[in-house]
Amino acid sequence: MEDELFPRARARIAPGAVHVPDWLDTDRQRALLAACRDWARPPAGLRTVRTPEGGTMTARQVCLGWHWYPYAYARTVVDGDGGPVKPFPAWLGELGRRAVTDALGPEAVGGLSYDIALINFYDADARMGMHRDADEKSAAPVVSLSLGDACVFRFGNTESRTRPYTDVELRSGDLFVFGGESRLAYHGVPRVYPGTGPAELGLTGRLNITLRVSGFGRAPTEAPL
Repeated sequence: MEDELFPRARARIAPGAVHVPDWLDTDRQRALLAACRDWARPPAGLRTVRTPEGGTMTARQVCLGWHWYPYAYARTVVDGDGGPVKPFPAWLGELGRRAVTDALGPEAVGGLSYDIALINFYDADARMGMHRDADEKSAAPVVSLSLGDACVFRFGNTESRTRPYTDVELRSGDLFVFGGESRLAYHGVPRVYPGTGPAELGLTGRLNITLRVSGFGRAPTEAPL
């Protein structure tokens, strides 16, 4: 990957969906990785997600701000150790706003206030099936940041999990933003490329940090929505 003759170019994958390669430099990747390692520690740390049908996701997850579980949000880890969800840091929200500005332009930012982060860890065998990020009440753009191993990111349409879709290779430091007409597009990760992450990062596997705006307003009096 380092022997490429030309830098990878940013690309508009669909209306409102933009891939920005190498958006995070090495120092910012290291800082974000250090934060992810801290967030992954218990309580309310990295966990295996179980679906209502009894299956398990192969990518493990930790949440900030609001805890996601299939298919709702809570303020506590209702499907894990029951601890309060870790807080969403202001600096991460600012990073999200800057990402939207760089990908979609300043007119797309408005009064965005990111308050959810889903951090997924993929080992060599992990995958993510085609799904939509549809459990939020806000239509604000979703911000996705990649660390570690490269993967195939499959970005589809808003009607079904099947074609048409576009496969994009996401590498460490890449940014992908989708909003507007593509906010509810199906997407997934059918493949991870083990051992392709930058050696200087010291990460085995892939981390994906996804930022969202909940639109929930004040916290509920009960954990689940």
